[in-house]
Amino acid sequence: MKLALVQLNPTVGDVKGNTRKILKGVARAKASQAEFVIFPELVLVGYPPRDLLYREEMLVAVERALAEEIALASQGIGILVGAPIREGDKLFNAALLFAEGKLVGRQDKTLLPSYDVFDETRYFKPAARRQSLVFRGEVLGLTVCEDIWNDKDYWQRPIYEVDPVAELNAQGATLLINISASPYHYGKRRLRADMLAYIARKYRRPLVYVNQAGGNDELIFDGSSICLNATGKIIWEGKPFEEDFTVVDITAPAVGKDPSEVAEDISDVYSALILGIRDYFRKTGFQKAVVGLSGGIDSSVVAALAAAALGPENVLGVGMPSRYSSPESLRDAEELAHNLGIGWRVIPIEEIFTAYLKTLNPDGLPLIDVAEENIQARIRGNILMFISNREGHLVLSTGNKSELAVGYCTLYGDMSGGLAVLADVPKTMVYELARYINRERELIPQSVLLKPPSAELRPNQRDEDSLPPYRVLDPILKAYLEENLPVREIAARGFEQALVEEVIRRVDRAEYKRRQAAPGLRVTSKAFGMGRRMPIAWRQSW
Repeated sequence: MKLALVQLNPTVGDVKGNTRKILKGVARAKASQAEFVIFPELVLVGYPPRDLLYREEMLVAVERALAEEIALASQGIGILVGAPIREGDKLFNAALLFAEGKLVGRQDKTLLPSYDVFDETRYFKPAARRQSLVFRGEVLGLTVCEDIWNDKDYWQRPIYEVDPVAELNAQGATLLINISASPYHYGKRRLRADMLAYIARKYRRPLVYVNQAGGNDELIFDGSSICLNATGKIIWEGKPFEEDFTVVDITAPAVGKDPSEVAEDISDVYSALILGIRDYFRKTGFQKAVVGLSGGIDSSVVAALAAAALGPENVLGVGMPSRYSSPESLRDAEELAHNLGIGWRVIPIEEIFTAYLKTLNPDGLPLIDVAEENIQARIRGNILMFISNREGHLVLSTGNKSELAVGYCTLYGDMSGGLAVLADVPKTMVYELARYINRERELIPQSVLLKPPSAELRPNQRDEDSLPPYRVLDPILKAYLEENLPVREIAARGFEQALVEEVIRRVDRAEYKRRQAAPGLRVTSKAFGMGRRMPIAWRQSW
């Protein structure tokens, strides 16, 4: 059977626009003489729809689109599409099979994740049963996203008691199909390919996996759809981080590549962030960005990413030097703007800063304390927000995950913005991104990569005056945030226990800042925001 796999980038809530995308995919599949066309999970509403699923008008629009447009388009072709389906007061995350103008099969999602960024038990009910479907001589084992992530042999410790794939195989499925909206994090593409190949080999069945692409708020979906033969070899792999389409014949002999050949490196993080920025702007209606350029590594990387995502003509860099800013930093910022071809503007903050000092210091003498450091960051934040209000630019904040983790950032200052591009990128990875950005020519001045990191808010300031070296800090943060390890196990990796305790104390204490931060793009396995839900007011007593 010739299958068309359509890897789409839907917009959450845009039922009409997503339907048009689906119908274009169906038309293309028909033109390619495909017999069956497959779309991602919840493609009709986009993922994650969150509390839009409580909106009656959206669910009515879904029902109308399925009955009046998608069903009618299934004349002469099978269509497998993901959509929310109501039964009385219950809602299901369903894979729907249409053919010859009507619904001929349905399989609801069984395993509803409620960990990390997922919250599906809030909205959906699990499938009551798993039932294979017969279509054009094939026995289809249909699953939805999480349903395929519970193989007891692959994971050793499965999360759920039910394994939908095993049940469908026992019913004689000849083709395994999974429709997904599986968000990206670094390492996910290779892990996913390995796991899917294992399942194909285990059951000796061809396996088709169709994933959503695109950015929706904090989440980035990499696509990377896969078709594997019964030996677990990849006979087709969808493009990462963009829409894609192919037609495959699962009955034709094919020599595929091994899943271990799926490459993943810093270029994936770069592509993910580009996609996340571009879609955030496109789907919220913004066109132009403004970035405060300090001459440091973080703002340089953000500006480079924004220029690549939006076009340099849509990015404005603003230098805002104070008495503590070095001439070299301002020069580096200007050179960066020139290299990228973005707009460049200099607005000195010295007069404003001096006015603050005179007003807030009763004796007129500056104290050079944290309050005065933070005032500078807040002045800069206000200037950027003024430009945003006046000229319609969205402010991109530039703080990285390491800083955000330990609270080395200023509320209503450098945290101001509509999108935190590097909020899930550790400082050491920021440098990797900078080197990747410079892979063909020097866009970020080399001096930016060589200078010691500094906020330049007081004389001769360095980040390491307040923080451990990032090469030490980042592994501790990864162990605590992503691996969820306790102090003793982190210290056992070669770190001083007192240092580990201090880092964790700072992470926990800074939760109130992160709660007020702009949404950040997720690229690691545990990001701040919707994937890490911690209380602000709490006390450890264990």
